[in-house]
Formats: sequence, structure tokens, C-alpha cells
Amino acid sequence: MAGVLKVTANGTNTSPVVRGAWVLDRILGTPPQPPPDGVPAVEPDIRGATTIREQLAKHREIGACASCHKKIDPPGFALESFDVIGGWRDYYRSIGSGKIVNMNGVKMPYVQGKSIDPADQLADGRAFHDIDELKQLLLADKDALAAALAGKLLTYATGQPPRSSDRVVLKSIVEKTRDKDYGLRSMLHEIVQSESFRTK
Repeated sequence: MAGVLKVTANGTNTSPVVRGAWVLDRILGTPPQPPPDGVPAVEPDIRGATTIREQLAKHREIGACASCHKKIDPPGFALESFDVIGGWRDYYRSIGSGKIVNMNGVKMPYVQGKSIDPADQLADGRAFHDIDELKQLLLADKDALAAALAGKLLTYATGQPPRSSDRVVLKSIVEKTRDKDYGLRSMLHEIVQSESFRTK
């Protein structure tokens, strides 16, 4: 959705880290841990790095950063195929040297920069080449996606995030909606009938 892609960009640039963290939190229900104290947002010594992928590769050389970025960066790289407002792109914009860009006969104030590389592999080793392949990998575990959605809906319905005692309830909601193809209406029905909803 263009709205999601816009709020996970800063208006002029995209960030695989912000978008990847959004996917982990909102889609998969596994938000990344906050960065350790004293670790800069991007490693200051990025000499020779010309793309965000290269900058993040240098950042991952810091042991404390590597474990989280191994999970955060891959879905973020897949979303790099979308610009700051959700439009498809095959290359980054640049203000340096590069091919002149004309859109509908109008010369743009930027030039064609480096090509987008949306390929990567998930933390479990499964590789993908683009956003479509990433979606298929994520859809391989529909129960996990349904549990993440049910958790977000339960948070909205009760006004507080699920506790560890709610895991049984969420598991039950997923099991009851599985045969109904995890339909949203079925999920909402199960949530409002759940003990968590009725007792909070």
C-alpha cells in the first residue's frame, strides 16, 4: 500500500531498516529489539560504500548489530523497489552524474542512479529475488501471519497488547479461522467471543 510505503520513508529517501522493521512488527508480529546503547544509526566509517546496501553491510560488521539486521534488512531491501510515495522504481534517483530522466517529455531535476537490488535472503536462509518472491515466502506460514494479525486486532479491541496469558487465546483464534481461510470477518468474530476480549 502506498500509504505504508510513504510513512516508512522520510519524504525524500527510503530506508530498508525502517521498512524492514515495519514488516517484522506489523506483518509478522515479531518486532526487532531496540538497538544497543552506544551503537550509531549507521556506522560512521562507510568509505567506499555507494549504496544503502553497502552501508548496511558495513554496519552489520558490528557484532551487536548483525543479529538484528539479519532479520530487519531483507524485507526492507525487497521494498526498495518502491519509492517514497509507493511508486515502482528500478533505480535510485541521483543528483550526481548519470542518465538524464525524462517523464512525459519533461526533464526531471535528477538523474538515473544505481539500480535497485531487491534480492536477499531471510534469516532462515530462504532466498528471494524481489517483493513477489518475498510475499510467497511469507505466505508459506499462514498461521504466523494470522496470529500476528489477530494480535494486532486484539490489541485494538482491548486497548492493550496481548500478554503471555493471551497466547492460548490467539492460538485458538488462528485454529478456528484456519478452515475459513483466515477470513477477517471470522477472525473478528472469534476475537469478540474470546475470553481476552470479554474480560479486559
